[in-house]
Amino acid sequence: MARMVSRIVPPKEIEDIVQETYVRICQMDKRETIEQPKSFLMKTARNLAYDHLKKAETRLADGVETDCDFDVEARVHDEVFESIASNEEFAHFCEAVRQLPVQCRRVFVLKKVYGYSQKEIAKEMTLSESTVEKHIAVGFKRCASYMLEFSQTDERSSQSGSTTNIKGV
Repeated sequence: MARMVSRIVPPKEIEDIVQETYVRICQMDKRETIEQPKSFLMKTARNLAYDHLKKAETRLADGVETDCDFDVEARVHDEVFESIASNEEFAHFCEAVRQLPVQCRRVFVLKKVYGYSQKEIAKEMTLSESTVEKHIAVGFKRCASYMLEFSQTDERSSQSGSTTNIKGV
């Protein structure tokens, strides 16, 4: 059941959905015989997983609507700019992650990308939880410093480019 649910929701939500499935089945009012209990259990878990996704999407959409500016032309321009900027930032972030030491990178990706808990990572990689914590901290510091360095370099190049254009005019 957990494997089926894992295809629908993030790893940190799986246990909650599996537990909720058992709770729902135990709290059923009708105690009539279920002809295919395994199928019923899986369908209940799948429906709860999809319900969880819908709620998450609704929360995300509600947050976006409250932040929206209804000036369509400006919003389209901002969306294009933000998309390009975020794609560029994401590429630099990926490069920062690639530069981490192998074990540190694996721990960092499991935590930040896949949402594993420190305990899950420690078990998966046969490391102590404190080692996992240190790898996450090192990964975060190195990535943050790489991104900061990139943004400062980018800022300097845009300033020098604008002064060049002014002198050329």
